[in-house]
Amino acid sequence: MTGFPDITSDLRAAMPQLRGRLLANEGLAPLTWFRVGGPAQALFTPADEDDLAYFLKNLPDDVPLHIVGVGSNLIVRDGGVPGVVIRLSPRAFGEAKAEGEIIHAGAAVLDKRVAEVAAAADLSGLEFYFGIPGTIGGALRMNAGANGGETRDVLVEATGIDRRGTKLTFSNADMKFAYRMSGVDPDIIFTSARFRGRPAAPEAIRERMAEVQSHRETAQPIRDKTGGSTFKNPPGHSAWRLIDAADCRGLRLGGAQVSELHCNFLINTGAATGHDIEALGDTVRDRVKAHSGIELHWEIKRIGIPA
Repeated sequence: MTGFPDITSDLRAAMPQLRGRLLANEGLAPLTWFRVGGPAQALFTPADEDDLAYFLKNLPDDVPLHIVGVGSNLIVRDGGVPGVVIRLSPRAFGEAKAEGEIIHAGAAVLDKRVAEVAAAADLSGLEFYFGIPGTIGGALRMNAGANGGETRDVLVEATGIDRRGTKLTFSNADMKFAYRMSGVDPDIIFTSARFRGRPAAPEAIRERMAEVQSHRETAQPIRDKTGGSTFKNPPGHSAWRLIDAADCRGLRLGGAQVSELHCNFLINTGAATGHDIEALGDTVRDRVKAHSGIELHWEIKRIGIPA
């Protein structure tokens, strides 16, 4: 696969105080759950929040910018991603702790870890995070939710950095949450968040977390190369029921397949390309629209260019 022109030398020259890791034409497939896609023209892993702010302040406005987490809800297209991809490391953005009824979490903390920290502090309300495989940064961006709970139910405030390198704080209301989305400027890179839990009996919290985990293990293809829920639930409908009714369960395209277990999940059966997975998703959308008249909207994020 042909790489992009190397822009890292120019970026380093413009940012002599940069401390993070900046790599040219770095493969992104190993960083995603689907294990597909081309390289990032430049992949930047900041050393800390100040390093990220410095990088953004000095990044030319015409350079495209994307932020990725653990890649659990992401398709990277086979041609790769032009510009810069930023990935926050657990070392710099992975702290989670409880203080009273407040849980502090960096944007690289796994959602599941936040649920565990809350449970250890006998705080309820965050058990739903135990069933979400992404990070807090992604949860903030898409109002992640499952099993009857959503990020907007528990968030106190979030912090982030804009493309000018300015550090900002967002209240729950500032986030403008809606179903599987936030109204905050997409250029904002979230760096941390504070959540509020409710004191509760530890046995009740652990029981609820066990229920969440049991649901994942029995109803979702968690041992396959997948990207989580593919489409948002249309108002008044379940996406999986619409997909099933359109006879898409088990449907294949190249190395991609609609899961037999939960048909709102796409899986890489072993040799899928990014194109296979995205094209299969679009085929499902077309079939559902033809069968029910309802248009499904992607929940999985897709970035990059075709091969």
